[in-house]
Amino acid sequence: MTALRQRMIQDLQIRNYSPRTVDTYIRCVSLFAKHFSRSPDQLGPQQIRAYQNFLVQTKKASWSYFNQTVCALRFLYRVSLGRPELIAHIPFPKKEKKLPVILSIEEPRTFFCAIRNLKHRTCLKVLYATGLRLSEALNLRLEDIDSQRMTVRVRRGKGRRDRYVDLSPALLKALREYWKVYRPNTWLFAGKYPDHSLHATAIQKAVATARRQSGITKPIHPHTMRHCFATHLLEAGTDLRTIQVLLGHASMSTSAIYLHVAARTAQSGSATVDLLQQTEERDQSS
Repeated sequence: MTALRQRMIQDLQIRNYSPRTVDTYIRCVSLFAKHFSRSPDQLGPQQIRAYQNFLVQTKKASWSYFNQTVCALRFLYRVSLGRPELIAHIPFPKKEKKLPVILSIEEPRTFFCAIRNLKHRTCLKVLYATGLRLSEALNLRLEDIDSQRMTVRVRRGKGRRDRYVDLSPALLKALREYWKVYRPNTWLFAGKYPDHSLHATAIQKAVATARRQSGITKPIHPHTMRHCFATHLLEAGTDLRTIQVLLGHASMSTSAIYLHVAARTAQSGSATVDLLQQTEERDQSS
């Protein structure tokens, strides 16, 4: 490990960046240095501009990847190298304004039925019934599920903020059925080894397989469950402020995107609905 790499890792850790962000920033800077076969402290504005052009024109990098690289390089030069004057040469890209793909209220049940593995299916039900991010769900421990208060504690969500979300009766039933089979000790969704949580790749692969087997043509990713949670609550009448709190959004403007994808907006209220139970009831009535 080079001295600069170690220094940047320490700078990120001192500022309480999450391990995932640390890994991402270090990887982005490493690829930047590898592109020129030189240490970043030997690269300046000309190389920064050339690399940004390479990401856009040649690599056709996504907005999120390009943005991660920009954030990593800005941190590197501003903090670790102490050269803030170079920040002006690393502008942020204009954010894409894409609307999320939303499943109909009937499609989640069809999708869940196509997932054979109970652990994977239950994890995705958690995402849909609570609006958690995949990383947040995989970080859940047994003690985070409070059946007395009917809440789920989310530890260190995005921005390293804790929050509580509702535990619906249908989700509690699904979790109890899951517990009877797997009997987890620490992590709610343990991986191959009990002392490690399930890896995100396992859920991503399960989603891709279930999408093909369910016959649903819409693109589906684990994060789709979070989008569906927010949109279906909004369509059922839950007010946007409540949805913002449940999702853990720092700004109301972030949650407002669901106003553009909701098929309808019922009369607003502060109560939430049991989405899992709703899908089961529709299936029984069809």
